[in-house]
Amino acid sequence: MSMSSHATPSGAPVSPKKALSIGFLLLENFTLISLASAIEPLRMANQLAGSELYRWYTLTLDGEPVSASDGLRVTPDVSIRTPLSLDMVIVCGGVAPHRSVQREHVTWLQGQARLSRRLGAICTGSWALAKSGLLDDYEVSTHWECMAAMREAFPRVGLTTRLFSIDRDRATCSGGTAPLDMMLTLIRCDHGRELAAGISEMFICERVRSDQDQQRIPLRHVLGTNQPKLLEIVALMESNLEEPIGLDELASYVGVSRRQLERLFQKNLHCSPSRYYLKLRLTRARQLLKQTAMSIIEVASACGFVSTPHFSKCYREFFGIPPRDERIGHLNPPVRLEQREAEALFRQAAFQAVPEEPVSSAIVALDQARGEPTYASVAVRP
Repeated sequence: MSMSSHATPSGAPVSPKKALSIGFLLLENFTLISLASAIEPLRMANQLAGSELYRWYTLTLDGEPVSASDGLRVTPDVSIRTPLSLDMVIVCGGVAPHRSVQREHVTWLQGQARLSRRLGAICTGSWALAKSGLLDDYEVSTHWECMAAMREAFPRVGLTTRLFSIDRDRATCSGGTAPLDMMLTLIRCDHGRELAAGISEMFICERVRSDQDQQRIPLRHVLGTNQPKLLEIVALMESNLEEPIGLDELASYVGVSRRQLERLFQKNLHCSPSRYYLKLRLTRARQLLKQTAMSIIEVASACGFVSTPHFSKCYREFFGIPPRDERIGHLNPPVRLEQREAEALFRQAAFQAVPEEPVSSAIVALDQARGEPTYASVAVRP
């Protein structure tokens, strides 16, 4: 059933029920692409629904402009001292978050938590929440470049390599365009699959990644530069997935013995070279199943498996489901119970009346979208 919209005295449409209000706290040197990837899905949700489902504000400590990591100066809507009826606060981090987070950030975020506001972070913004003691015993995603430092500084935070994590009243995300996937997941659970699919089409997004998708962490970042032979071997493996190279041949390519090869992998990667090679091939297979229309036989062949039954057996043992179910699940991804509960918390934030709340740019954007052919083109579930 379509959701009707009304108009303010200025002619801007508003939703029949109060929009979910999100504040984006900008740290110095935040990444602009992550901020845009988080806000744009909200804008498009409003446009396609033809009503204000979401509103957003950008905040800084003092209301003064801050620099993004690319040097662009961004003027926020308000300072953190401005009273806002927020349902969620998302911290936007970027370069060197340990230098950007100040005592005032910590105090304000702790205050938001006491008000039962939902909390989130994109890119390295999770550093601010962790420093505020607000991520202890939560499952957390952050940009892979920040992961080692966070693990050292905040041992009680449950860091994961996943693109994003929704755990109870926390939603954290890695960097780049991953916030787009997290916000689409939340929008889908808030307002239905059709709206999320419509947003994806508008942004030419062929596949919405789930919270089970992993960040691709460069091995060089994990190992440093102290293991050049191991890095060379892994590079050879990655370049030869369709026709795997034997371990003896790999060892001879880099001038080590088979025994030395085994020791290198066990010491640094905590598995055998054959197991690591298999992991690379199966991970590639998973990408092909999710992102292409290749048949399972073709995927098996492209990843170096001589028979489909052997491929299916290895795939099931590694990922816990057979390739066929992986593809079916991609076409109709389930929402896990704990994810539903977490996203329900996202929607159930308490609203508090505050005087003279600033106008959100969401209303301006929605008003400008009234002439677009896609305006109010998606029926949003109540």
